[in-house]
Amino acid sequence: MKEASGELNMTVVTIIAITAISVFFSVILWPRIKDSINNQWDVTSNNSYTEP
Repeated sequence: MKEASGELNMTVVTIIAITAISVFFSVILWPRIKDSINNQWDVTSNNSYTEP
């Protein structure tokens, strides 16, 4: 029973760690990545070559 309890605790710790990493990515990193992509997209589309 003690071993099963230890595995349950490790499972809970793993789920909490995955959730924390997911929240960090979606709240802090993703907006920066999205803004960078949008800025690059705007620069590329504004500098695109058009034939006369």
